Amino acid sequence: CFTSIAGFLTHTNYLLCGVFSVAVTSGGKMKIVEEPNTFGLNNQLLSQNSRLQAKISPSPVSGPPHLHRLAGKCFNYIEATYKYVFCPFHNVTQHEQSFRWNAYSGILGIWQEWEIQNNTFTGMWMREGDSCGNKNRQTKVLLVCGNSSKLVSVSEPQTCVYSLTFETPLVCHSHSLLVYPVLSEALQKEWDEIAQARYEDLITEQGYNKLLRELFEEAGLLRKAQQPKAEKSATPLTHQSLEQCTQDFEKQRAEIERLQSLLTQHNISYQTTTGEARVHFTRAHQKSPQMTECIKSSLYVKKDNLTFQKKKKFTNSKSLIRTEFAFLGELSL
Repeated sequence: CFTSIAGFLTHTNYLLCGVFSVAVTSGGKMKIVEEPNTFGLNNQLLSQNSRLQAKISPSPVSGPPHLHRLAGKCFNYIEATYKYVFCPFHNVTQHEQSFRWNAYSGILGIWQEWEIQNNTFTGMWMREGDSCGNKNRQTKVLLVCGNSSKLVSVSEPQTCVYSLTFETPLVCHSHSLLVYPVLSEALQKEWDEIAQARYEDLITEQGYNKLLRELFEEAGLLRKAQQPKAEKSATPLTHQSLEQCTQDFEKQRAEIERLQSLLTQHNISYQTTTGEARVHFTRAHQKSPQMTECIKSSLYVKKDNLTFQKKKKFTNSKSLIRTEFAFLGELSL
């Protein structure tokens, strides 16, 4: 029994502060040991973020310079029993707001790259989050105009693929998310030349998109895709019959004639030798900037069994771009 209210309050205060261990000493006396309660994941003495281990490091800060000021900041959003934390150019995490000892805390994605469509930054991709079955969690963050910088919604359109909407006044200007102004002058010029090549139908749409992706990767806006290991071709390198050989030869000759016709249409002179075609590109009239890497265009022109092996040489002259390339058609009898 407690002899006074003060004694009761003192005992209650000890219960709130920690956990008691009672031990009986050799003299029969009781010793009270006070220890902090660190049991469970909801302990405030143990930071939630300190328990999360990222699989990879975030990509460098990139994109519109006026958004770089968001780096190092974090924004919270609570929905139901979960708290979401978005740290631009770092990661997205999810924390269950529960007093359960095993409340969930996990990484929904680590900053990887931008999503780009039609010369516009359309979202930030956070990938390589915590495991979710046989894949990793990932999150796309949409940037929309708002009066203040804050998270406004979270959804999961697909299993383990999340969508966050982030409002900020930094994207309210109509040009705030354009890609072209972010690029260096050299990359802008290269983009101009690629676009000109596409306009003149020197490259296909597929080739244009591939060249643009390479340009964005060089600018650090997209993460370079890992090249899959080359698999051995199941197609035999030798022809099985004379008929097959003749058909392939006719296809290659027709393709070469088509390419030569295309060069002639664009006022590009060329001269051929055995096994090699030398092409000199000249500008007959004043037009918009010509493609600097003209050989890249030929690489993506539609072709059947024709292989392009390219070698390129460029002069500093604005009026002349010289390139030489070899058409190597594998043909064995």
